Amino acid sequence: MIHVFVNCLAASAGGGLTYVRNVVPQFAMHPDLRVTVALSRTLRLEVDGAANVEFVQMEIPAGKRFWYEQRSLPGLIRQMGANVLLSTGNFALRKSPVPQILLSRNSLYVSRDFYHDLCSRREYRMWLDTRAQAFFAKKSINWATATVAPTEAFAKDLQRWTGARVIAIHHGFDKATFASDSSALPQQVQTRLDDVEGSLKILFVSHYNYYRNFETLIRALPILRTRLPERPVRLLLTCRLSAGINPGAYRPDAAACLVRELKVSDMVVELGAIPYQKLHRLYAEADMYVTPAYAETFAHPLVEAMASGIPVVASDIPVHREICRDAAQYFERFSPEALADSVFQVANGRETRTAMVTTGLTRAEDFSWKVHVERIIALSRTLVSSELN
Repeated sequence: MIHVFVNCLAASAGGGLTYVRNVVPQFAMHPDLRVTVALSRTLRLEVDGAANVEFVQMEIPAGKRFWYEQRSLPGLIRQMGANVLLSTGNFALRKSPVPQILLSRNSLYVSRDFYHDLCSRREYRMWLDTRAQAFFAKKSINWATATVAPTEAFAKDLQRWTGARVIAIHHGFDKATFASDSSALPQQVQTRLDDVEGSLKILFVSHYNYYRNFETLIRALPILRTRLPERPVRLLLTCRLSAGINPGAYRPDAAACLVRELKVSDMVVELGAIPYQKLHRLYAEADMYVTPAYAETFAHPLVEAMASGIPVVASDIPVHREICRDAAQYFERFSPEALADSVFQVANGRETRTAMVTTGLTRAEDFSWKVHVERIIALSRTLVSSELN
């Protein structure tokens, strides 16, 4: 029996939360495995336990987390008797007492578009912070025994950046688990959706941030209004374009100002954050999923949308191509005209839309959390065996 220590202290939003919610139950299905999970008290409420899974709850301020982990986790890992470490949050322990698998899943550290975007917004402090984090993320790949990326495309980016070997193991998806919650959407959300019934509902699932490129999507709205005069278009957002509401330090002021300047406030439906367990109901309300993101490592909503049977329109970046293949319509990532044209083609092409849905449903079946965890466990066993020999 091997004992895996899983460091999930960095999981606070987006893909990190999705990862923990899905992999811990899969670990629990391996009784020949012992697992210790370090996570926040808030996240602990969302994750079910099992006989072979033990939780260590910690509340560490984000600004102190890296240094706390470096000082305190090695001793805790030894104390718990673990013989392999799975670091899920981009940063590895410099001196891990056991073989260490690093999950690297932040594309911003290697994204020229992101650094350029920050400079154009005069977000110089964020630029410096990201550069500093990138320094330690790059070091971490060398500190780890093995580094895993969620896509081949991102693994290649990391290999070019560091010169180190990076293993690609796709993140997974479990449709039955994703759609298991039978309760309705919050009433205020359902009311807003009922109010736009009959419109072309375009969904974008994301907290507000810069690299998801909200502004290109907003600029496409008046073009769509002109090209689809017979049918109202509504953009459904799972965030609010208001300061102080969204997680992180990203400021939505420019996006909110753009909505007003382009006079598309009536086209933007700010639903706010939707509980993960109820997201499947939101996908069911949408006619199409759109993402203009210019940086990604996996993009879970693409798989969720394909599995939900709605067509996908995505920015033309390697990660999106790898995840969706022929199931999506692609557009140049900074072109609102190209985005609008892709949406128009899907909205007006019944045969195209049907083919995309069919292909997407099939493609979504290629992703499995069970397979992902089995590959992580196999890698863990290999590292432990090599350590013993």
